[in-house]
Amino acid sequence: MMLHGRLLNYVDEVARTGSIRKAANHLNVAASAISRQILALETQLGTPIFQRLPKKLILTAAGEVLIGHVRQTLKELTRAQAKIEELKGLRRGEITVALMSGLASNLVPGTVKEFRLANPRVKLNLTLFNTGAEIQSAVANGEADLGIGFDFTKDGNLKVLARTVGRLGAVMAPNHPLAKRSSIRLSDCIDYPLVIADISSAIRPYLDAAFTRASIDLQPVIETNAIEIMRHAAILDNGITFLTPFDIEFERRAGRLIYVTVRELAHDAQALMLIGHERGTSAIASVLAEMLKAMMREAGS
Repeated sequence: MMLHGRLLNYVDEVARTGSIRKAANHLNVAASAISRQILALETQLGTPIFQRLPKKLILTAAGEVLIGHVRQTLKELTRAQAKIEELKGLRRGEITVALMSGLASNLVPGTVKEFRLANPRVKLNLTLFNTGAEIQSAVANGEADLGIGFDFTKDGNLKVLARTVGRLGAVMAPNHPLAKRSSIRLSDCIDYPLVIADISSAIRPYLDAAFTRASIDLQPVIETNAIEIMRHAAILDNGITFLTPFDIEFERRAGRLIYVTVRELAHDAQALMLIGHERGTSAIASVLAEMLKAMMREAGS
């Protein structure tokens, strides 16, 4: 059974004032209209929601159950109306997004461009962090409205808004000798310059474990925490690096990099996650969040 907004207000006001007449005065409607609506509701429920005393109406047991639902619904309706009004205000405001540097030049820019075209009066702050912990802290502390990165840990102050999975693989230039293969092994890679994420990266533990399982001594020519360097080294130096498809989305579309499945990494996946604060976010930040969710779904498909 759905109760429309007017009836919700009638029930709430009668419960507060204990009188249909007083409720009618507060709401500026006819007392007969309120009485008629409440009687119809009681008929529909099959039980009285108010006990009618000589000078006051009080809630019955059924009414006590109903009033909790009514007041919760009214609160949610008020929040929804506030967000709608915020959006109607020419979509002004400011949004801060905390993200890992590798995403700043790949997945996110296209979505930012689309958002800016639709919301030119909104200012966007895109703040780069090196670790997921820093991003989570920024969102939890209110320094950022949204956070996007890999493999976030559970945090009671945060809500996961979207999640999609990408598997680590070998990344190289299209003219690399291994680029035409559908899959390779780690042993195929060691004859070429390896550009590896350093120990501060979320990627590195996966790589260390995979090379250890394969009994291969990992000897990179470059170690870095900058995915941008990893991408450029693969393009310019005939090297191989190890990233997810999310990390090279732009370069793949442009034909500058190739992603090749690595058998030893086939089961190693990173979760790309979009997070917000548990208490929610502004209406305009929610609009951006929906666009980022769509971006993640497309990238993960």
